[in-house]
Amino acid sequence: MAHVILWEFRPRAGKEKEFEAVYGPAGDWASLFRRSPDFLGTELLRDRSDPSRYLTLDRWRSRESFEDFRHYHASEYESLDARCSSLTEQEAPLGAYETREP
Repeated sequence: MAHVILWEFRPRAGKEKEFEAVYGPAGDWASLFRRSPDFLGTELLRDRSDPSRYLTLDRWRSRESFEDFRHYHASEYESLDARCSSLTEQEAPLGAYETREP
């Protein structure tokens, strides 16, 4: 079972490419998360019907592994979050989900 965290974003006009570079699977957030062996990857999705809307899906081995990561890397997480705030007009957490393996 994996833990998936879903966020919705609307980048500032003219910042879309920079936003995609920072929030994509090879971006700054994924680089930070890769410090944990329990990080499974990030996906960045762009809404076809509303191109100003993006979703990110961050996958972790478990909720506990993500919480441990946030605890031990809180200052780096907060610093990156503050630096990225200029890229977005809106961001909202949409929930945390558990996957069920067959």
